[in-house]
Amino acid sequence: MPARRPVIGIPADRRTLGGHPFHMVGEKYITPLLAISGALPLLIPSLGDELGLAELVEELDGLLFSGSPSNIEPHRYGGEPSREGTLHDPARDATTLSLIPRAIAAGVPVLGICRGFQEINVAFGGTLWQHVAEQPGMRVHHEDPTQPLDVQYAPAHEVTLVPGGLLERIGGRPRIMVNSVHHQGVRDLAPGLIAEAHADDGLVEAFRVGGARRFALAVQWHPEWKAEQDEFSTALFKAFGAAARERAGEKNNR
Repeated sequence: MPARRPVIGIPADRRTLGGHPFHMVGEKYITPLLAISGALPLLIPSLGDELGLAELVEELDGLLFSGSPSNIEPHRYGGEPSREGTLHDPARDATTLSLIPRAIAAGVPVLGICRGFQEINVAFGGTLWQHVAEQPGMRVHHEDPTQPLDVQYAPAHEVTLVPGGLLERIGGRPRIMVNSVHHQGVRDLAPGLIAEAHADDGLVEAFRVGGARRFALAVQWHPEWKAEQDEFSTALFKAFGAAARERAGEKNNR
């Protein structure tokens, strides 16, 4: 009998459509978990503590914290109020910011992407720039939304991987080209998080959680975009899947 696929949860965005609340995850995050990580994706509704986070963590073999059009509410990290028109998702904040430390403490492999990267930083006490491009010396890191998606998600700039770090070991090279589709970014890296990559303007582009029992890594760019066509993205999702299978195997042997 073949080994079961590891179950990787993806916390959803909460959106109101036609007056009704929906819980949604972009398909581009689901696809590489199936095709590259070899996992069974499980969409998790953003219901906060009502969900039973401790029980949920026990059932999962991995967690992917995805990107989103919404931003974390700034009161979560002591930031200034958002500008008018900023999209927030307090239900997702209430779910992910509690779930992240629980999952990592339990040894659940974690991968954060874009908003997920920022969530992990905030969950452990870090802060964010709300408008990176407006900070002195920083490049423009956001896309042009008037362009086709293939242009928005095209490689935009190089990042330098920390020598000897986890990302360098996964990718086997010191630098990679990445897309850049974010207005916000890490201002202060949380205690216990270890930088894994930087942009040429010094912005932290990836980190790992120091002392985590298993894979706990986050990136500011979007490796899920056409991941099967990118060697580095493929290697990243394979490494995440391997960590989830390891946890699943240990659970099966209890």
